[in-house]
Amino acid sequence: MVMNTKRHAISAAIALAFGVSATSVMAQDMVVKIGHVGPITGNIAHLGKDNENGAKLAIEDLNAKGVTIGGKKVKFELVAEDDAADPKQGTAAAQKLVDAKVNGVVGHLNSGTTIPASKIYSDAGIPQVSPSAINPKYTQQGFKTAFRVVANDGQLGGTLGKYAVNTLKAKNIAVIHDATAYGQGVADEFSKSAKKSGAKVVASEVTNNQATDFSAILTKVKAKNPEVVFYGGMDAQAGPMLRQMKQLGINAKLMGGDGICSEGLGKLAGDGMADGQVICAEAGGVTGAKKDGMDKFKTRFKEKFGVEVQVYAPYVYDSVMVIVEAMKKANSAEPAKYLPALAKINYDGVTGKIVFDDKGDIKNGSLTLYTYKAGKRDQIAVVQ
Repeated sequence: MVMNTKRHAISAAIALAFGVSATSVMAQDMVVKIGHVGPITGNIAHLGKDNENGAKLAIEDLNAKGVTIGGKKVKFELVAEDDAADPKQGTAAAQKLVDAKVNGVVGHLNSGTTIPASKIYSDAGIPQVSPSAINPKYTQQGFKTAFRVVANDGQLGGTLGKYAVNTLKAKNIAVIHDATAYGQGVADEFSKSAKKSGAKVVASEVTNNQATDFSAILTKVKAKNPEVVFYGGMDAQAGPMLRQMKQLGINAKLMGGDGICSEGLGKLAGDGMADGQVICAEAGGVTGAKKDGMDKFKTRFKEKFGVEVQVYAPYVYDSVMVIVEAMKKANSAEPAKYLPALAKINYDGVTGKIVFDDKGDIKNGSLTLYTYKAGKRDQIAVVQ
């Protein structure tokens, strides 16, 4: 205690000598590192960049606002890594963040990279909040460090399956997926729901997440004459798939999850997408007064980065904010100290209320159904 008093006195004397307050010397900035991982290269780099920009905006807002934790002013730094939507690269990126001693992680984008990376974060005791990985397995592994701010496959695929049958009146459905954890997961949930609702799955086909030619698969699908084709995968494949459906004369609706539900799908599909042909769901969504806040966020985002929000940027933004809110509540940026506060968080974000259940899933997660008109996303409804 005596030594601490002497140290403070010395700090004060030095400060006075240089014309700086003793308080500013003793309360130097504390650097807090937030990790982010997404596919910044590869065929869905536009979605990965969307995520990363959401994180950048959150970090800028926090630093502009000024946050104090444990009596020290915090300077937040973003440590960004690229996983190229590849599981092996995803685990390598995760290890890089652990080695960099980040205080928390937002990501990854894909379930296929998020799930294997989650064990690395769990072993290191670093909280991880995914803004977009919806495969249920992510939070079913029992890792206390794993959280997500969007609804999972069961909710998303299930809602789309019921919509296909009850609203679109589809009786015969074809299902295609890209063999990833995300694509297969959402396709399986869609199939189960559609069958339970009374439809028949007349074709089940598998491709991969690098494919661009679907003519062989679609020729098989055409022979079954489905009213709906469901694709479990990303917009980089859904775009050319729509063009090839048109070339083959397949007049079915194309349905899919949030992977295809981007602002960029219209451009990727070109003239292959008719108005109202695509029905997709985004894991999240707000109504009422919250919609105004989301619209303002999207306007700010476009002004800052010169592009529209694709899908997940607002959820990344809230993921960063919810981690920092937990740090503030715990009065510590140390992962082990703020993790319990994160598990009990009750945060009102841009994307709505964020409260986690005992597995780390968001409670009462909402979904937004969209179609496309003149190549632009057009909201149908927000459902829970």
